[in-house]
Amino acid sequence: MRASVLAEIDIKGLSGDSSVRIWNTETMESLYILTPFADYNSGDIFSIAFSAAAQTLFLGCQNTSLQWFDLSEGSRDWNANTEPGSTQLGEQISPKHPLNRKPHKFFDSQPQPAGRPIPSPHPSTTSFPVTPTSTARSLPGAATPPLAPHHQLQMSSSNSNDGDHHEEPKSVGPRLLSIPQDNWVPSAHYGYIYCMAIVPEHEGDGQAAGNQRKTVQLVTGSGDEDVKLWSYSADPADTANNITLLHTFYAQVGGVLSIISRNGNVYAGCQGGHVKIWDIETKTLVRTIIVQENVDILSLSMVDGELYTCSASGCIQRFSPTFDKTGCWKGHSGTALTSIIVPSRHEGKKATDDRLDLITGASDNNIKVWAIRRPSSQKLGSSLPQTNLSHTSVPSQETNVAGETDKVEASDTLVNALSQFVSFSSVSGSLSHHEDCRQAAIWLKKCLIQFGAESQLLYGIEGKNPVVFGLFRGSESKQARRRVLFYGHYDVIAAGPPSSWQHDPYTLTGLNGYLYGRGVTDNKGPVLAVACAASEMLARRALDIDLVLLIEGEEEAGSGGFEEAVRKYKDQIGHIDAILVSNSYWIDDARPCITYGLRGVIHATIEVHGDGPDVHSGVDGGADIEPMMDMTKVLSKLSEGTHIAVPGFYDNVRKPLDEENESFKLLSEVTGRTPASFSSRWREPTLSVHSIQDSGLSGNPTIIPSRVRAKISVRIVPDQDLKVIVAAIESSIRTTFNELQSPNSLQITIDRTADWWIGSFDHPWFKALESAIYDEWGVQPLRIREGGSIPSVPFLEKEFGCPALHLPMGQSSDQAHLRNERISLNNLRKGKSVVERFFHRMSTTTE
Repeated sequence: MRASVLAEIDIKGLSGDSSVRIWNTETMESLYILTPFADYNSGDIFSIAFSAAAQTLFLGCQNTSLQWFDLSEGSRDWNANTEPGSTQLGEQISPKHPLNRKPHKFFDSQPQPAGRPIPSPHPSTTSFPVTPTSTARSLPGAATPPLAPHHQLQMSSSNSNDGDHHEEPKSVGPRLLSIPQDNWVPSAHYGYIYCMAIVPEHEGDGQAAGNQRKTVQLVTGSGDEDVKLWSYSADPADTANNITLLHTFYAQVGGVLSIISRNGNVYAGCQGGHVKIWDIETKTLVRTIIVQENVDILSLSMVDGELYTCSASGCIQRFSPTFDKTGCWKGHSGTALTSIIVPSRHEGKKATDDRLDLITGASDNNIKVWAIRRPSSQKLGSSLPQTNLSHTSVPSQETNVAGETDKVEASDTLVNALSQFVSFSSVSGSLSHHEDCRQAAIWLKKCLIQFGAESQLLYGIEGKNPVVFGLFRGSESKQARRRVLFYGHYDVIAAGPPSSWQHDPYTLTGLNGYLYGRGVTDNKGPVLAVACAASEMLARRALDIDLVLLIEGEEEAGSGGFEEAVRKYKDQIGHIDAILVSNSYWIDDARPCITYGLRGVIHATIEVHGDGPDVHSGVDGGADIEPMMDMTKVLSKLSEGTHIAVPGFYDNVRKPLDEENESFKLLSEVTGRTPASFSSRWREPTLSVHSIQDSGLSGNPTIIPSRVRAKISVRIVPDQDLKVIVAAIESSIRTTFNELQSPNSLQITIDRTADWWIGSFDHPWFKALESAIYDEWGVQPLRIREGGSIPSVPFLEKEFGCPALHLPMGQSSDQAHLRNERISLNNLRKGKSVVERFFHRMSTTTE
């Protein structure tokens, strides 16, 4: 297929001549006329799509059939039979004499105006003409049955002309091509195929290994309210079943009139003003945009994540990558029918900047060109940051301690990847950033694939952010490979006002040996350090273990859906020998550490409320027992100083070990803190009251609130039983409240919990990690615990029945969750090297 050839519908095709014209875009010469299989019985051709990778043109027809023609050299389609009585393949047709065609009383009827209901998607007793069942293509996985063949077509078996069909025509006029009878799917939909698009992620340079061309994917939209995803094999040796129905998306809001595919999503413009968006990989509905109520969406265009919609009202609207409406204008006085985005041209030359043109055509007989700009300043969720990591430079420079400035080398894959990863504002605690989180997950999946891993998105609970699964397979050996699971997260805490940071929180910035940006230390930097370690070992053929990555997107919001996803895909995750985590920090900025313990946590809400409304203290004070008084008495009985006054609370707290006491003494010498301070922060349970809220007007000192709510948390330690402690706290609070004999009501809600975790100094893999740290840093790491909690660590340890190990990469001054979050570039690089040493030791250490 010539590079300068463009396929599009001939103007006369819109009036029902059932043909596609192929033009040379330089000379505007009509090269070919392509007629569908079944000729005029296919009805009007409503949609076309061309795959450059497969060199194949696809047609969507009025008789609900999907058809295609392979235009590549040597294709068997060039030798296809022609319809009886038609001009034979390769014969020239005079442009002054159009194809002869009999009118069809059904397909030549007037189309319904935009906005009218499309016929029911359910088949009726009146069917479109189809071929005998012997010629219908068998579709593996197809869910739509073919319609009953009430009218059989008589097909000719006459052969096309002999000779080379690639010779240039010797006379003026296009050559006639006919789609072979094998190249169609009858009843591909239960309605007219109004639109189709090639999935760009499956497009390439047109060639795969050897002479075999790759598989492409196609999406089609129809009046039956369905969008179908097809896989097409362009292998010339594949003589049958080279198109397969992969999935059907159900719009359920009216016919699908326009469709595009970008960034792993399908966007479908529907009747009634809706745009449906699905994720192709997970087959899930991402979002529904209501563009304009009861007004059909007839065309969609997209650039760098920004979506432009054209409606039957002539209105054009623009939506951001997070689906917020950012523009709306009356583009035409008639129905806006089509649109496309192209680079701007000035005096016949392409613009050198980010200027683009949106071209729209409408029923008002106008084609309009709108000047738009590429949303290059849009960092988040728009176009995915490039994953061609070796060609992306960090948009900053670092200065060493001596004040000298050093450019970060463009070949530093870890830093370049982190610069892209940080650009996503993947704040899990905000619904407005839900799409940013999803786009961050998609980017990470593609990044892991480029690093050499297998990767996909796992969903546990609908509405929660996906878990990114990655698998680096180690070198083949006679012995079974050890399998290490690395747990991390790609979501972050909100950065707050950008003005409160020294630099843009979502632009990686290097300064004085540190990298600044939200998520660099918690937890995007460590995640990429581990992935890069595995990738580099894989490239050196030194990876002798299997590395499984589970990177969740809800850690900062309670890990909702993570446990469900792990249990759902546990067979795919497979057997695990050890769990590695890197989600904490050194005790100072000078000495490397290894974490061996985390406290558990119980978050709860206590509420006391009366039957009546808020009242004025000057009018009703003293008439009733106040909920605030009850709350203060309940909270005061929970503790006596730092001692928790819950019966049985300390019964199972583990006694201190001599080895741990010695470790605390060493930490005291290094930091200058007392050993008791470490014990109280890490080894002892605590109870905290975080807030008391009431139903009264804020700041009004005369209101007696009718409802008071307190937030508390309890930190638990080994060997306290989480369920037992929860029950004991609830019982203690209820006992205290009942003793008050108050007419008010009490309600206790356990918001979320996490168990404690403790490692073993004696385990061979703990020693292997400790040795890897020593070998890299040249100093024995400090053994530390954390007073906080990571719910997923004890869960994974229990779920897979193997020990967890915790390698902190960040320093104590990293400002995680605060303004100006940072990580030492040296720590990040050495952390990657520690991981490589540990993986090597894992493959040689005897458990």
